[in-house]
Amino acid sequence: MRRSLLAVLAAVLVLAAGSVAVLDVTGRLPGGLVADSTPTPTPTVTLDPPRSPAPAVLEPEPTATGGAAVVPEAALDDVLAAPALAAGAGATVVDVGSGQVLLDRDAGTPRVPASVAKLLTGAAVLSAYPPGHRLTTQVRAGTPGQVVLVGAGDATLTARPGRRSDLPQRASLVALADRTQAALTTGAGSPAQVTVAVDDHLFTGPAVSPDWPATYVSSGVVAPVSALSVDGGRVRPGSDVREADPALAAGRELARLLRRRGLDVAPEVSRAVAPAGSGVLAEVVSPTVGEMVELALQTSDNDLAEALARLAALGQGQPATFEGAQQAVLDGLAGLGVPTDGVTLLDGSGLARGSTVPPVALASVLRVAADGSHPELAPLLDGLPVAGFSGTLALRYREPPQRFGAGLVRAKTGTLTGVSALAGTTTVAGRPVVFVVMADRVPADATLAARDDLDRFAAVLSGAAAGKTPGSRGG
Repeated sequence: MRRSLLAVLAAVLVLAAGSVAVLDVTGRLPGGLVADSTPTPTPTVTLDPPRSPAPAVLEPEPTATGGAAVVPEAALDDVLAAPALAAGAGATVVDVGSGQVLLDRDAGTPRVPASVAKLLTGAAVLSAYPPGHRLTTQVRAGTPGQVVLVGAGDATLTARPGRRSDLPQRASLVALADRTQAALTTGAGSPAQVTVAVDDHLFTGPAVSPDWPATYVSSGVVAPVSALSVDGGRVRPGSDVREADPALAAGRELARLLRRRGLDVAPEVSRAVAPAGSGVLAEVVSPTVGEMVELALQTSDNDLAEALARLAALGQGQPATFEGAQQAVLDGLAGLGVPTDGVTLLDGSGLARGSTVPPVALASVLRVAADGSHPELAPLLDGLPVAGFSGTLALRYREPPQRFGAGLVRAKTGTLTGVSALAGTTTVAGRPVVFVVMADRVPADATLAARDDLDRFAAVLSGAAAGKTPGSRGG
């Protein structure tokens, strides 16, 4: 976390107040699961808008001399001893510049990660593709009169019209339909009737993890994983209800849009593999891989995380399955020099309770992203929610003592019933640090209390920079 990290934090804080007004962050408890809330996806078009640099609002970066900072160990231990966390919490704090471990509380023991696993998924896909890489969803010519909608793994594809003001700018099925209609009606030989087929063969294996309870899909926590889906596999934008077959649903939506544009479209949509060398009728491109990682972390988007995990598998030469994604994450972490002992990821989103990650592995990923040695990992930091301002932390850090950390902490959240985790960055005595705190034996009735305790841990840590050490909960 060098000057670039501090500048990113400055930019986020400058923009955060405006962002909060439009975020829809409402916690919910579907099917016994406490999931990080995910705002409704917004539609976009395909061109990046101009970006303005943030003003210089930070003091000069401290030098790396003088040794690592000292953390308030007694105050942090007091937080970890809170009833909601006391049964087996683990935590670590690491100085970014020196790599010195400032706090280690059973940080080598693997624990259920919940959604902080998305940090590892993000690291794996950023190791497999350049951050500026985009995915291209195409409509290609099939058999005579047939068009084939070919999925590229873009889980941000939307059925809404694109708007230039939206960030990141998502590919729109509406734009794809416009371009397909234009291609089919230009020149001679336009088909009398069009048949729509879908090609989702890029991802293989089961679409639903055997390690997920069946209620996860039926309650809208996650959709079946598909290389072709619209609005996260939802039956309509903003709905929690998911399609049983997202690819066929996307094909039906394209067929509907083509009918509205005056084409005679057959009622049935089927599967087909686009013929090799077939002509491209129309295409739209996704946000960059870096932007998709940021979005997955900001909103804790399970569908996007699962798609990114499969893409990481393809980029690492593994099959695009749950198993292939797990191996891709391990290979990606090893390539970054991150220890993988105890890392088992059964999915890309952290929904599978059989996954385990030790706090030291998460801290290592964050430090590698922050120390400048791997600039391709910058989206991992850019995507971290800001305490009290953005993403899944927008409505947290509002009351004392947690509010000491508002604006000073950036972190990825992770919550399942009985599991609470927080992994992120802050400063201690002016020096950048990364921290991880995890608890996977939280009493069933203490989920919200555990979440508050995690926020208090980060607030105590960040408060040390200003000489503040918030007291016990309720103080």
